[in-house]
Amino acid sequence: MTYYCLDFFPYPSGAGLTVGHCRNYVPTDVVSRYYRMRGYDVLHPMGWDAFGLPAENEAIRHGVHPAESTARYAANYKRQMQLIRCTYDWDREINSSDPAYYRWTQWFFLLLYRRGLAYRDVAPVNWCTGCQTVLAHEEVEEGACWRCGNRVIERSLPQWWFRTTAYREQLAAGLDDVDWPSHITAMQRRWIAGLRDWLVSRQRYWGAPIPIIHCPTCGIVPVPEEELPVRLPPLPTGAFEPRGDGRSPLANIPEFVNTTCPQCGGSAQRETDTMAGSVCSSWYFLRFASPHEQRFAFDRDAVKYWLPADLYAGGAEHATGHLLYARFFTRVMADAGLIDFREPFPVLRSQGVVHASDGRRMSKSRPETVVTPDDVVARHGADALRAHVLFIAPFDANVTWDDSAINGVVRWMERVRRVAGVDRKKNKEGKWDEALARGLHQTIGKVSGDIEALKFNTAIAALMSFTSQMLDVQDQVGDMVWLECCSALARMLAPFTPDLAEELWQMLGEKGSVHSQPWPEWREDLAAEETVVVVVQVNGKVRARVTMPAASDDEQTAALALADETVASSLAGRHPKRVIAVAGRLVNVIV
Repeated sequence: MTYYCLDFFPYPSGAGLTVGHCRNYVPTDVVSRYYRMRGYDVLHPMGWDAFGLPAENEAIRHGVHPAESTARYAANYKRQMQLIRCTYDWDREINSSDPAYYRWTQWFFLLLYRRGLAYRDVAPVNWCTGCQTVLAHEEVEEGACWRCGNRVIERSLPQWWFRTTAYREQLAAGLDDVDWPSHITAMQRRWIAGLRDWLVSRQRYWGAPIPIIHCPTCGIVPVPEEELPVRLPPLPTGAFEPRGDGRSPLANIPEFVNTTCPQCGGSAQRETDTMAGSVCSSWYFLRFASPHEQRFAFDRDAVKYWLPADLYAGGAEHATGHLLYARFFTRVMADAGLIDFREPFPVLRSQGVVHASDGRRMSKSRPETVVTPDDVVARHGADALRAHVLFIAPFDANVTWDDSAINGVVRWMERVRRVAGVDRKKNKEGKWDEALARGLHQTIGKVSGDIEALKFNTAIAALMSFTSQMLDVQDQVGDMVWLECCSALARMLAPFTPDLAEELWQMLGEKGSVHSQPWPEWREDLAAEETVVVVVQVNGKVRARVTMPAASDDEQTAALALADETVASSLAGRHPKRVIAVAGRLVNVIV
């Protein structure tokens, strides 16, 4: 059994992670830890969407090289992810600006070119006056660049495009087969936004060079595959700023531009535009299956083993960009016989937005709104941060960060430690054993189902309730049931609060690590209540609540309800015309 849990490919910025990012990364870590304990072979990788305008613009602002800044930022992201105990497979770490990666981004460009899906054309395009480059339609919001906010004007320039319109009908029809939030599918349907071909060339330095040569005799000539990657030449700080004339800074480098034609051997020039960063992120999920493969972009057997992803988690802001492009790339690869599926992300979930205490969205562009995981971990520890971001609201709900609210989970964690510290000197077996065992199996079933449904807040609530139940009856249960409950509690805590779970496991004197233990099993018969309270209505009005055996069927439920003194009194000797019974829930008597 395999489980591929994938986070959206993050762009590492200088501001680092905020607690808002934890609303994405902690839940997927919980899911990954849970399925590992369930015996699944879990793939939970992480890498860096390092190419593109955001990285280059930030490097220019700080007077550093983007290769240096993105490496430093990625290292900080990794440190913070480890700080909050995210268990990514760091052996699979990838970086889109690594030549070993963008070699295959270039290969895919050539694949599209060979299949008639990549072409060059002079056309009116969106030109950002701030970034000094063209933008795809998806990157323009209300006449402004979605990254820098500067005005976008129209210019006619020769550009490279991907023919996404050739897949318009397929992309629209495929949305019928995915399990996505309805608002995201609706956004993508609307975009398919009058879909136009995808403009992929950029007049900037920090991107994968387009593997094309312009020959005065032969015209447009692809770079031979054996010569890939076309490496991005190193430039000193300041030399990679945009020219402003519609050409990339690479046009300033004669040793890069001047080459020979692979077909006729004559003098030729390299394409100086680079690819948009969104091209790099349109296939990264395949690379994670075999990140060290050198003969091809991915090992096909590894892709068959892992993909498509079982869970893809990230923000709704990518509904009309990345998600559309990745689906397009996947279909092109499927048609080329490289993979055997057409939807890369059958199941998608989006986390809610975290707002600062003043109600504004917590954003790296407004440092005064940001709360970092470093701050919270320093005050309360990683477990408290994890439990709080999970408990504060449903996964997909927007939420306002409140520093004081974290104290609730801190108090719960102290109660958990009290459970582990209970002195069990007496070997009692009493009437409370069965009730606590029932509570245990109910909790295991509830927490298991909630994790699988991404209902982390109610899973935490169930663990809190069970902790209280254990403390309430600590002196009234036998050792065997108590130790069973303690062991199961530690294992249930492991995905949510990994340090606390390990601490509890060691306090119990158990061997090994709690994180190498199997997930606790539950039994429906042990979780079932002995009795239930059934609401009884007479002519639609509630007249009584009758306690009866939980195992009663519809007929028995009706009989027990009619035998109740309060119900009989309400009937006042009248004979029921009809009795509608739903076992365990409701009886409606019509007279």
